[in-house]
Amino acid sequence: MKTIDATVLAGYNAGIERNRLREGIGLIEFERTKEILLEKLPPPPAVIYDIGGAYGEYAWWLALRGYEVHLFDLSETNIAMSAELAVEYPGTRLASATVCDARAIPRPEASADAVLLMGPLYSITEYGERILAIRESRRLLKTGGLLFSAALTPYSVLVSRLAVYHENDTPKRRELDDPAVMAIIERALEDGCYINPEKKIANGIGSSHLHTAKALREELLAGGFGMTVVHGVMGGAWLAPNIHELMLNESTRRTLMKTVRLLDTHEEIIGLSGHLLAVSRKA
Repeated sequence: MKTIDATVLAGYNAGIERNRLREGIGLIEFERTKEILLEKLPPPPAVIYDIGGAYGEYAWWLALRGYEVHLFDLSETNIAMSAELAVEYPGTRLASATVCDARAIPRPEASADAVLLMGPLYSITEYGERILAIRESRRLLKTGGLLFSAALTPYSVLVSRLAVYHENDTPKRRELDDPAVMAIIERALEDGCYINPEKKIANGIGSSHLHTAKALREELLAGGFGMTVVHGVMGGAWLAPNIHELMLNESTRRTLMKTVRLLDTHEEIIGLSGHLLAVSRKA
């Protein structure tokens, strides 16, 4: 197996995942993803493998609801941080938390009712290696089990910068004027390859792979999953100003989340969402 891009692993080991789902656009991603999980998952105490689950925001939330949750992540920092969340969930525990690669999970075949693969598919840059991760998830699932696969979209790299282009005329708002930044965006739109070895843009992540809904379905099919529904987790709501404040207000949060659901599976606009979530069933 080829290794994960060094810039990606270094970012996770630096703790960039901490609180990502608790602020800004992460609040939308977290809320909508939880809605989809609750709608699709079998009832507790089903066995869930959270593969590439960072430090366990989803894992602990599901464990609180009575699921048997096993957390796996390549980053030692993420697995170490997962223990910190125990304070927020008294009386709850994860079944396990293990440092390992998404392409080789040390669990028996057909031992999970559901697998969350909500990180590896954009962190693994090589096509063949992503297919290995998908096939490994399929190996772990029982017949009829569900796979939840997250992806980042290439369009969001451009749209997010268009939305603030020359706003207040700060350097961060002028990124599209930089030929190097534009070249990164053009490549991402062309074939999904987000080549960012020097973290020229989006300082939190290094080189990654970005998926259209079509490309995500095709990779899941190549990995052995037929029928797949792809959700646009954030719709266009992530472009609203002052996201954090809007999501903390009950009324404006309801409005924003309604817009996300309205655009959820509209194929014509699904790529506008910064995040996609595919739901597949093992035949």
